[in-house]
Amino acid sequence: MDATELAHGLFRILETGDPVLAAEVVHEDFRNREAAVSPAACALPGPAGVLASSAWMRSAFSDLTFPVLGIAHNDEQVWLRLRMRGRHAGPFVRFRDGALGQAIPPTGRDVDFEQIHVLDLRDGKVVGHEAVRDDVAMLGQLGIFPPSPGTALGMLAWRVTGRAARAAADVTAKAAEAAAGAVRVNRGQSG
Repeated sequence: MDATELAHGLFRILETGDPVLAAEVVHEDFRNREAAVSPAACALPGPAGVLASSAWMRSAFSDLTFPVLGIAHNDEQVWLRLRMRGRHAGPFVRFRDGALGQAIPPTGRDVDFEQIHVLDLRDGKVVGHEAVRDDVAMLGQLGIFPPSPGTALGMLAWRVTGRAARAAADVTAKAAEAAAGAVRVNRGQSG
């Protein structure tokens, strides 16, 4: 695959959770600089971390797509400008230092906002990722920022009743399961 195909492939993995495509596109040494707000499995190296990130995002956003608006590359990097689109159909859980940071109950609202991603390439695969996202726009589209009293009370109720912690545990398990799927695919290809 050329650089453009690799970039499109990486975001197709996030949309679909395809472990075979992950094995083709993602280098075993892959690192995601943005994994700090994700479940721990998203920080795993290689395809496992990308598949965990896909499970995390798809657990919160149905109909998830990343239409590319612009792309440029050289032999070592790809720069993409794209949109993240989807419907907030499940809890969106953000983590801080591996623990629950924030759980946003499903709103049913659509999100559509721009992001810029930089992908590092090595040996014909994607080996690194970092992003600049307009998270304030996303939170505004979800009705979280600026917070209304009703939204703030809803999020507080989720935390007090334990629903936020259960959502964090659920998405953590989904991410770990997706990461384990990458390991099974890689073993199948090398065996």
